[in-house]
Amino acid sequence: MATTADFRNGLCIEYNGDLYTITQFQHVKPGKGAAFVRTKLKNVKTGKVIDNTFNAGVKVNIQRIERRKHQFLYKDEMGYNFMNNETFEQISMPEELIENADLLKDGQEVEVVTHAETESPLFAELPQHVVLEVTYSEPGLRGDTSSSTALKPCELETGAKIMVPLFVNQGDKIRVDTVERSYVERVKE
Repeated sequence: MATTADFRNGLCIEYNGDLYTITQFQHVKPGKGAAFVRTKLKNVKTGKVIDNTFNAGVKVNIQRIERRKHQFLYKDEMGYNFMNNETFEQISMPEELIENADLLKDGQEVEVVTHAETESPLFAELPQHVVLEVTYSEPGLRGDTSSSTALKPCELETGAKIMVPLFVNQGDKIRVDTVERSYVERVKE
């Protein structure tokens, strides 16, 4: 057991029967009354962020989670299948536990966050940026801009659809931000 004095960003705690990570916290000592800690907690399974206030010194149950490198193998009716890079064990995860799963391509490395005590996978995180090939994009027309940053839809090799600048063509390899689902840059061969 720990107290609110042990809070730090990224700490995983058990709260109301679920696992949450602390994304923000602030110790507050008002001039009058007892001290307290304002927090933003992110639900590990659903990703929902809630605000919560803890009284100073209250005991919380800290949970240990581990980040392990896994390689994406394939998708089937059971879900997404990954292989641990160290032990070569394979696990299957449903799509709900993988944010922006449509940006995953075969052989890509991801971090699977696992609850250390139960050895159950909680969620998978893609790297910040991935390089994907554009499989379909309408040609951009010169002068077809209504603003300084004109965008058009495109489809990537994984089936994901994002918006890209007009100069991106079919067959180009582009770097995609997996958090924002946005175009970053064109990649030279």
